[in-house]
Amino acid sequence: MSDYYDRDDRRRGSHRRDRDDRDYYRSSRRRSRSRSRSRSRSPPSHRYHSSSSSGIPSAGMIPSAAAQPPLSNTGGLPLGGYSTTLSAQDKINRELFVGNTPPGTSEALLMQFLSGAMRKTNLCPPDATPILACRTNQKFAFIECASVDTANKALNLNGIPFLGASLRVSRPSKYAGPHIPSLTWQQLTGQPLPTGMIPVPENNGLGGGSAEEKLNRELFIGNTTPEMTEAMLRDFLGRAMEQVGLTRMPGNPIVSCRVSGKFAFVELRTKEEAENALNLNNIPYLGASLRVGRPSKYTGPHTPHGNWEDILAKFMSGELQLNNAASAPAPPPPNVAAPAMAQMPVAPAMTMAPAAVPAAVPTRVVELKQMLTQQDLEDDEEYNDILEDTRDECSSFGTLKNIVIPRSGAGATKIFLEYLSAEDAGKAIAGLKGRTFDGRQVGATYFDEIKFANEDYSD
Repeated sequence: MSDYYDRDDRRRGSHRRDRDDRDYYRSSRRRSRSRSRSRSRSPPSHRYHSSSSSGIPSAGMIPSAAAQPPLSNTGGLPLGGYSTTLSAQDKINRELFVGNTPPGTSEALLMQFLSGAMRKTNLCPPDATPILACRTNQKFAFIECASVDTANKALNLNGIPFLGASLRVSRPSKYAGPHIPSLTWQQLTGQPLPTGMIPVPENNGLGGGSAEEKLNRELFIGNTTPEMTEAMLRDFLGRAMEQVGLTRMPGNPIVSCRVSGKFAFVELRTKEEAENALNLNNIPYLGASLRVGRPSKYTGPHTPHGNWEDILAKFMSGELQLNNAASAPAPPPPNVAAPAMAQMPVAPAMTMAPAAVPAAVPTRVVELKQMLTQQDLEDDEEYNDILEDTRDECSSFGTLKNIVIPRSGAGATKIFLEYLSAEDAGKAIAGLKGRTFDGRQVGATYFDEIKFANEDYSD
């Protein structure tokens, strides 16, 4: 029996030696082939193997210098990364921010609309595709243009009307390139901004849409009262600036307003108009004296200015004149073709407003336009229905003393509302202005009380 086990042990030992010999022979062949390959060619630079279970390359497995990725001469980064950086920067230079987009705006519609506008105004060739991509959000979008030059020219779309809104077209906040001069859509085409639309700020090169540039256009409004709404403040302050010549171009210079308790903030469309608006300090409104100044976050230089009393006195004496040149079309920037500008109609110049009673000063009388047609006034029954409907609707803003709807003469198709106080009239303007009546947008403004009393309803 012991001989049987001895023979079995010898057989097992022999098998182990044979297996070890085969393993050694295979290992030797692998090493030989590995050395042969390493002499004939370098291993791929992107593939490094490790025999260590910890993942750290063992000695002899460190890649050679020939296998290292090429280095740049700027900080040791791969040249491929530098190329990627340039590509990303190029995309930023071709990208534009589009604000004030109506909710539900589709990417395809916005691309088609803006591309068509560029072709129509010769900002690109008729058969070109200037906008390659678009991504939308609830209130804004980003478009990617075909080239940097196309993006520069697309800046002239700033302020273009779209589905009842004025689009804000500007550089994105991450843009760090040079300022490219551009116009607004109204300056480019000579077409006025439709009634009721809020103008957009100019791309004036003071940082694009950066927070610092916006802060230069923002003002603090103190001593507001609870009944002052954002629309009322924007309308009142904007009209005051227009009436005494503190604006640089036609239209309300106040882009937006936000109210918070006993104070508010307004954003002007340009830095220069923000500086001019400081002269509204102490302007009376709804029984309060509004304080107008820079917000606490402002760190720019001090701007010398007066108060509303000073400005009003200079205007009434004729010392301060309206800036009629503000509406003159600006020269085309370098990136807009001159023939395109030659085809556009020139905007009419502003006319000097009478200095007797500034319309910016609230009155108790409100003038409503574009609510009626001459046909509405011909039928007696329909005329009386309109009179009663207007009384019911407009009494909700305050104590309504009188309603006048002239059926002929200069005041025909207009409605005049006389309230007990200017405060009530201001509420009516804020509540009625911009409404749509039979497809027409209603205009609401203060009207001269003396003219109203004399039954002079002319503008």
